[in-house]
Amino acid sequence: MGRTRKSRVVVAEDRPLTPEEAEAAAAAAAYAASEADYAYYAEEEETGETAPAPSLAEAIAALEVCGDATRAEAAAAYHKVARRYLGVPVPLIEDMARLWREACTLEERIALARGLWASDIHEAKIAAAKLLTQARMRPDDAAWELICDWVDGFDAWAIADHAASAGARRLSADPARLDRVEGWLGAENMWTRRAALVMTLPFTKQNHPTPAEAAARARVLEWCVRLAPERDWFIQKAIGWWLRELSKHDPEAVADWLAAHGETLKAFARKEASKRLG
Repeated sequence: MGRTRKSRVVVAEDRPLTPEEAEAAAAAAAYAASEADYAYYAEEEETGETAPAPSLAEAIAALEVCGDATRAEAAAAYHKVARRYLGVPVPLIEDMARLWREACTLEERIALARGLWASDIHEAKIAAAKLLTQARMRPDDAAWELICDWVDGFDAWAIADHAASAGARRLSADPARLDRVEGWLGAENMWTRRAALVMTLPFTKQNHPTPAEAAARARVLEWCVRLAPERDWFIQKAIGWWLRELSKHDPEAVADWLAAHGETLKAFARKEASKRLG
């Protein structure tokens, strides 16, 4: 079964809507009020036609009309980064992005993602990342370049992790891109350094890695050695997270890493890394 939507929709800011925004608002309100499965909401499944690709203004208007002022205030207080927050739940953003992906060509999708990210609206940045979160994408060089452009500007974990999830698909598609990611380890921005670990999490997942995957895994373990002396909580957490995920599939490698380098981690990160080792 798909998700159901609450019927309550709150406009995030008190201003008159343009005709285009009003039309988008009506569609978004109907979507939010629907109790049907997501799959049954999309009209194109009944007509066989694809909805037109949204403009940047239409996409932002759709996000705005699904905002909640109370939720937005709480998000701003939680993330502590000075930008606009609309208070749109992530599952609803994901559903919007899914509809937009279906409506857009790849070029249109990349352009929309670029504009949404540049708006500096919290939910729009998440939507931008969701537009590019797809395992199969050909050609994908433009999407990869756009994600890399975002990395230097990461400033909060939620946005960084959604974008890293999109980037992880592109790394899995072409592990040679690790050469570029390794350069992030020397970045001044802590969130950029952390992205090198979060974006490479897919390489922890294989029980029987290919030679390329095994090489990537060994390479990132060396990155963990390099980052482990940092005392920042988010870096330490990312190392513990990466090692814990690897321990599910290669516990010996993690045990060996901890034996050699575990004392360089903070206690909580060491505990996180060894959680699955017994």
